Amino acid sequence: MKALVTRVSRAKVTANGKVTGQIAAGMAVFAGIEKTDINANFSTMAAKIANLRIFEDENGKFNYSLLDKNYPVLCISNFTLCADARKGRRPSFEGAMDKAAAERLFPDFVNALRSLGLKVETGSFGDHMDVEVDMHGPVNIILEA
Repeated sequence: MKALVTRVSRAKVTANGKVTGQIAAGMAVFAGIEKTDINANFSTMAAKIANLRIFEDENGKFNYSLLDKNYPVLCISNFTLCADARKGRRPSFEGAMDKAAAERLFPDFVNALRSLGLKVETGSFGDHMDVEVDMHGPVNIILEA
């Protein structure tokens, strides 16, 4: 699994003309599920995200996590994170899990985040989504499990 985590002051996903998820200050998580992923990866990734200290304290140091700040997450499925662009000009998505399997597993990742006490909003799996993200920092970190 690959995830791009972004610290946000607000974020919103719209699909098919309808808002499917939105948050104020917190974290946007773009999650790519790979062919080799199993549910254990989701628990590991969820714990990493929940406890990742990317929120500043009074001295400007990254000392607080989502859990410390009680911030929400906007979780967006994003198979293009699994792209391999090392050869040529067109990325290969061979490493991404097929859509049907990933659609069955994505809720498990969302539930792994929720099981840690996080409030989680989501995008719309498999749909074309318009994502509005007001980055705070910006702070962007790539995680792999």
